[in-house]
Amino acid sequence: MPGLRIGHASDPDGGTGITVFLVEDGAVAGVHVAGFASGTRQADSLDPMHLVPVIQGLVLAGGSGFGLDATQGVVAFLEARGRGFPVGKRVVPIVPTAILFDLNAGDPRAVPTADLARLACESASSHRLEVGCVGAGTGASCGKLLGITCATKAGLGAAAGTLPDGAEVLAVAVANPYGDIVDPASGRPIAGTRRSRRSRSLVGSGEWIRDPSRIQRATFQNTTLVVVATSARLDKIGAQRLARMASAGMLRALRPAPTLYDGDVVFALSTGDRLTDPNALGSLAADLTAAAVVDAARSAWAMFGLPASSDLALAHGARPGRRSRGRRAQPS
Repeated sequence: MPGLRIGHASDPDGGTGITVFLVEDGAVAGVHVAGFASGTRQADSLDPMHLVPVIQGLVLAGGSGFGLDATQGVVAFLEARGRGFPVGKRVVPIVPTAILFDLNAGDPRAVPTADLARLACESASSHRLEVGCVGAGTGASCGKLLGITCATKAGLGAAAGTLPDGAEVLAVAVANPYGDIVDPASGRPIAGTRRSRRSRSLVGSGEWIRDPSRIQRATFQNTTLVVVATSARLDKIGAQRLARMASAGMLRALRPAPTLYDGDVVFALSTGDRLTDPNALGSLAADLTAAAVVDAARSAWAMFGLPASSDLALAHGARPGRRSRGRRAQPS
């Protein structure tokens, strides 16, 4: 993807982390807030009516509202390189941020810091992307209708594709939903709410949520975050449309979604200059978003006493999911 570098920094003991997207020469961006419990910083800069034309960075962070402060590490990193919106003798880096709740994993006092964000910037690469329980996906989980002890470990996933005209699309998802992650083709859960703390079978959150007597309702601790980057040329309205179209992929891969307890956010980045059909672009982005959410489940491994999707698959005799620590995915 031209001009895009992605880096992670993780605190596996604390159960949190941060993922940064650097576009130092600037990228047109848009956002769609799909959930009802989102936490963001500087998302207003992405409004098509806003004065600022491009961004220089984007952050996905754990730590709930505390994680928003980590963005300052990315801002300092970019300012030191002279990257940002010019304001007289200084530049102001534009770095929108979205956070997820992971304070129920590891140490509840552990949150991403500005120093951790700088490490993510320094590790950022344009060639390979590490997926699994890394970066913002370190403390992610899914299926919390019966509380965190009956959840399944999730993480960060990715999927990439190219349109016939050559326009490239990369989707990166951090899956931390209240409900299940499902196979979009069959609707069958592959990770989510387990029947009990020791169980390896899933209850089917989409059905269970219809009976409030079965579930723990007071859990405002969930968010799925997606970044869709493309080499297609988009203006700010086009980027906002792409983010909304891509969000359809979350509806295919999450069940139920969205809920009042999810703060789902989708960002779109235009890093190139290729002309393409916006409907074809949006269709591919939605498919890749769904695939990236599924990858966030299948790439995760057991942590914090929570089993991974592969553990559940082995338990009920289905095909095992992929499981590797820090698997690296090369975008096509």
